[in-house]
Amino acid sequence: MIRYVTANLGWKILSLLIAIVLWYAIVDDPQHSMIVSAPVQFRGLSPDLDIGSDVPSTIELEVRGPSSRLTDLSGTRIPVVIDLSKEDVPGERTFSISERNIDLPSGVTFSRSIPSQLRLRLERKVSKLVPVQVRFAGPPPAGYRVAAVKTFPDKVEIRGPESHVERVEAVETDPVSLATVVSEVEFRAQLYVADPFVSFAKNEPITVRVRTERIPGS
Repeated sequence: MIRYVTANLGWKILSLLIAIVLWYAIVDDPQHSMIVSAPVQFRGLSPDLDIGSDVPSTIELEVRGPSSRLTDLSGTRIPVVIDLSKEDVPGERTFSISERNIDLPSGVTFSRSIPSQLRLRLERKVSKLVPVQVRFAGPPPAGYRVAAVKTFPDKVEIRGPESHVERVEAVETDPVSLATVVSEVEFRAQLYVADPFVSFAKNEPITVRVRTERIPGS
């Protein structure tokens, strides 16, 4: 029996000392609370649906844990993930934020979120063709006027939540300068849609052809 106890005695003493040190480290590292900013992410959204309501880009999380763990957490951006894989029809949905939405490190627990819930309006994702309007940065040179304006293409496809897409009647180009145009000139211009919920099917510059002419008698 004595022989069994004394076998590898050095390693057993070392293991005991390590356990004591770890125990004291835990005891001396009390629990604290901290507020962290977490980005909001969505997973599993149906390709036939889109989010048509304003959603905060980040929410505040109150978490609790040992100070050493919280110090490590302060420099990270752990997302709040909302699972939309079970949503297949349009309508309003309310999601409560809990520990199931957050992948916190070991030793850190979730206390609450601000806000505690997110309400989304899910809409059908639709598309339509809208005309392109050319925006000019200023008039042509003195004595000249715009005689013709043409864009290629003259209509582009936009996509997004149904209510937002239906409100868009046209999109516009970035400002085109006519300061030196005294004949016919082509420009490449980027398009802009004012509604942030709406996007272009093809986000590419278009061609703008402008022809100016001298004003009679000028």
